[in-house]
Order: sequence, then C-alpha cells, then structure tokens
Amino acid sequence: MNPQNILLAAIAVAAGTLFPIQTSLNALLAKSVGGTIAATMFSITSSWFALLLINALVFRQIPSISDLSSTPPYLMFVGGVLGASFLAIVTLLAPRLGAAATLCFVIAGQLISALTIDRLGLFNFAVRDLSPLRVVGVLLVFAGAVLVRLA
Repeated sequence: MNPQNILLAAIAVAAGTLFPIQTSLNALLAKSVGGTIAATMFSITSSWFALLLINALVFRQIPSISDLSSTPPYLMFVGGVLGASFLAIVTLLAPRLGAAATLCFVIAGQLISALTIDRLGLFNFAVRDLSPLRVVGVLLVFAGAVLVRLA
C-alpha cells in the first residue's frame, strides 16, 4: 500500500469514528423531540446548513444552470432519500440493538451492496471480480456483527 492510500484509509477510519457518535446523538435527539423521523429531519437540516457554510467559506462549488438542467433529476434526489432513510433506520435501531451491533450489521450490509456494485460494474464503476477472499471478508464482518450482538 502506498503512502497516499494509507493516508486515505486513515481518513476513512477517522470519518468512520464519527458515525457511531452521530447515531448515538440522533437516538438521544429522537427521545427529546418525539421520534425518529423528527430527529432525522433536524439532523439533516443541520447538515444542510453546515454544508452551505462550509461551501461558502471553503469550496465555493456553485453549479451552473446548464449543469443543473443537464443532470438527471434522480441523481439530485435519490441519494438524499436514501441518506434520510438510512439515517432514520439507524437512529431507530441503535438504541434497540446497541451502537456496536447496529453498525456491524450496517457495515455488513454496505459490504454486500458494495460487492454487488463492484461485481456488476454498476454506476459506471469498474467491474471487479467477486473473489473468495472478498466473500469471506464480508462473511467475517457479518459473523462479527452476530458475535457483538450476542455478547
């Protein structure tokens, strides 16, 4: 692994540490505001404002009208719907299964989906073989999720 990939992997791990904290805070928020959907709405709204601020101060990425009009509408909306669904479901499950078990099962599901995307070359991704080691890796994550839940 080259140094750039090691750095990128470290950033991914660091970013991953934020998710259980967000999940836990959203679960607490759900108790305070009367439910999972309300908590998810507050969380996503605050995310939207944070992104507006970060974009205005740092990135200044403003799409042109021609870029927006040539982009298929589903690309601008489906990701948000999936993200909201994901966040609401995890907010609902974490207090019931525990943060560790919930996130282990989530990661197992993400890996199954990712292997499918890679194997079929969906979304213009390069096709990657479904090797036995990749399958075993996902099975180990799933087994780990079961063990974390049973412990």
